[in-house]
Amino acid sequence: MNPESINSIEEVITALNKIIAESVEKNDPAGYFASLYRKVTIKVKEGIASGFFDDGHRMELLDVAFAKRYLAAYESHRKNEPVTESWKITFELYHLYWPIVLQHLLLGMNAHINLDLGIAATEVSKGKNLADLESDFNRINEILSSLVREVQGDLSAVWPALKYLLKWSGKIDDYLVDFSMKLARDGAWKFANQFHQIPEKDHKTAIFNRDLKVANKVNVVLKPGRFASFILRIIRISERGTVAEKILKMNSIR
Repeated sequence: MNPESINSIEEVITALNKIIAESVEKNDPAGYFASLYRKVTIKVKEGIASGFFDDGHRMELLDVAFAKRYLAAYESHRKNEPVTESWKITFELYHLYWPIVLQHLLLGMNAHINLDLGIAATEVSKGKNLADLESDFNRINEILSSLVREVQGDLSAVWPALKYLLKWSGKIDDYLVDFSMKLARDGAWKFANQFHQIPEKDHKTAIFNRDLKVANKVNVVLKPGRFASFILRIIRISERGTVAEKILKMNSIR
């Protein structure tokens, strides 16, 4: 897979399907985030077709630019090549036992939304007014928000008792919503505006500094507090099936 050769949403979906298939074959937790991302990409594609976005062509350019950063990071890590610190930590944590599916998804969202989305927005808006993109930028987050419940449904399918824990303890539910929506959405747009105003010669330094801040957010996911961590450990011990079976279960839900 050569991410640089990808130029359409269909090609993004094809690349994600390949990662999912490889992850199932290798029992690799990388397939969790790829499965979520595939859902997001399909919804963006549907949104473009239905006129959900102000500028469908621009949205496809943003979607592709955004996805290519994830796909490039995945490919570089697979080849033992350097990646951003936030993605490096995310990929390395795939090999640990304790993170549950939910945490793997949030780790991927942290690296991709908090770092990559602002960079992609600036790339698409080069020489243009970034503010023109704000409405569609927010609509991407509406799509992400709509998938929060779906992700919880996917996790409940992996372990049905999770839905009762979510109902019993709003803290876990709020943890997912607060992290994925508030931190990622607000932080990504703020960074996009800051990055857009930085001279191109300073982009590398700005990305490096932002990357370190995003990487530090990993502890929000891994150490959400004593009570939440206790519940997450119960979930992890009780999760059913192999990694491959969980990935297949997540992708069987429409």
